[in-house]
Amino acid sequence: MKNSFLLNLYDDKSQTKIIAVLVALLIGGISVWYTNTIVSKLAEHERQEIELYAKALEIITSTASDNDEGVGINFITEQIIKRNDMIPAIVTDNRDQPYSSPEASSINISFPTKASDDEKREILMDELALMKEQHPPIQIKAAGLEQRIYYRNSDVLFQLQYYPYVQLSVIAVFIVLTYLAFSASRRAEQNRVWVGLAKETAHQLGTPISSLMAWIEYFRSDEAFTHHDALPELEKDIQKLQMITARFSNIGSVPTLTEENLHEILHNIIQYLQKRISTKVRLTLDPASPDPAPARINRHLFEWVIENLCKNAVDAMSGGSGEVNISLRHQTKKWVIDVSDTGKGIAKGNLKKVFEPGFSTKKRGWGLGLTLAKRIIENYHGGKIFVKSSEPGKGTTFRIMLDQ
Repeated sequence: MKNSFLLNLYDDKSQTKIIAVLVALLIGGISVWYTNTIVSKLAEHERQEIELYAKALEIITSTASDNDEGVGINFITEQIIKRNDMIPAIVTDNRDQPYSSPEASSINISFPTKASDDEKREILMDELALMKEQHPPIQIKAAGLEQRIYYRNSDVLFQLQYYPYVQLSVIAVFIVLTYLAFSASRRAEQNRVWVGLAKETAHQLGTPISSLMAWIEYFRSDEAFTHHDALPELEKDIQKLQMITARFSNIGSVPTLTEENLHEILHNIIQYLQKRISTKVRLTLDPASPDPAPARINRHLFEWVIENLCKNAVDAMSGGSGEVNISLRHQTKKWVIDVSDTGKGIAKGNLKKVFEPGFSTKKRGWGLGLTLAKRIIENYHGGKIFVKSSEPGKGTTFRIMLDQ
């Protein structure tokens, strides 16, 4: 049962992500709640300290002229008033005007050393405005006069109040960086696997290709086959296999870009594929396509992309009749190549998945063709490839954009 549950989590990655997010939110919520509880208790404690401070001021003021109370006043001054070295407070009259100098009417408020009295008073009034926003004043009566004591949270309480948010932000950044690092490592490992597989495939193709070339030479030496129509086509297929082998061998290496004629390449691809696909499907190159159409590309890799799009288009016909049209045109310093078919189209829910590794609507296939096409066009050629339009039952158009 336990292993089955773990397998279900692994297979349903979206469910796993939701559970992870919910757990993270739960932990974050508990952390914020716990910290806020502590902050509330500390805030209440600070208010009690200010109330005690206010009572002490009231006692000192009312007994200041009584010499017999000197010891008590000293105790209050030393143990209550001077012990408050964290909570900023300001003493005002009943009109919220500070008494005497800024230093004499406030505690735990820092003033610049060279600040003038006006500057200090401006600082004091800014602090007073902040205190009014945080807490109501404490009323006292000293020497027959009504006074008010305003205060705000100490710096320690302020820091503690925002600590969980800072902590959660740091944890979130760490998780994101860790995720990106593992994702990059996983992609790198996948790339190494695919590169190794591609090179091994190229190596394995070498032997049968050499054998086929030997058979071609054998048939050419026989007068009965010298002028047979199949020999030129067999040679083309061998050349295609050699090209495919070269493509696989070059995977993982930085491709060399040279100036090529796009019109010529597209024309040759159509000529080659037309004889090797269903006779019910017609491949065409838009006659309005410019010739020549120079662009810096890697010929072998670019041909791979176009062939893949054309083969996918033919598969979309499901064995029926149809047409695949390739158009080429120039647009604002870019070449635009559209590969359009009259196949079954792509469902809207799959439009964003077609370039993902492993995605395929075919019963057979690894779902890597369009992934490799995207990598070839965007990573190697600095271009773009995307689904321009698709309508179920009517067909699909893939668009490639390359710099001139």
